Amino acid sequence: MSWSDSLRHQGMRKQLVDALKIKGIKDERVLAAIGRVPRHAFIESTFINFAYRDQAFPIGSGQTISQPYTVAFQTQILDVAPRHKILEIGTGSGYQAAVLCEMGAKVYTIERQKELYLKARILLPELGYHPVFHFGDGYKGLPTYGPFDRILVTAGAHEIPEDLKYQMAIGGRMVIPVGVEEHQDMYLIIRQSENEFVSEKHGVFVFVPLLRGTVN
Repeated sequence: MSWSDSLRHQGMRKQLVDALKIKGIKDERVLAAIGRVPRHAFIESTFINFAYRDQAFPIGSGQTISQPYTVAFQTQILDVAPRHKILEIGTGSGYQAAVLCEMGAKVYTIERQKELYLKARILLPELGYHPVFHFGDGYKGLPTYGPFDRILVTAGAHEIPEDLKYQMAIGGRMVIPVGVEEHQDMYLIIRQSENEFVSEKHGVFVFVPLLRGTVN
């Protein structure tokens, strides 16, 4: 195992959690999870000294690890409870999946970039997190494993994928950034009945694009 979690790292995580509180994150379960997940284990060595800054960093394959505030914000409006069955679209570094696992959820995560998929499959179990990993097109979701209590999309979509809407359980919630590159609105979609959905906007963010079609 190539990582360790020192008292210094733990102290920096506490400072990060305090900063997230100041920025408006109120869900104590989310803050506690971020306070426990060793973000430095997900960061490339070039940036490891900055792992607990509230900013995004490149992780290879043209992707990034989201800034902690974005992870906390999405997770907070997702409203996660223990034993929730959650579909994550875009495993990336695996950091968001680790936060969801830390909150007691059963996580199914899908990644289309082979390099990132393989790295996360090794790293997360080393850290004690055991989501169900899938390599494939996130736009299609995982219909054979649904319905899901929660769906979290960690890349910017041009539109809300219909396939994902109908993989939510009744009463389920999906959090997804939607818009053009460099500007996405954060949507919360709630499935109220078989064919009835309500949506809310929760601010503007910037994500890498959600790709579709042939996987790499």
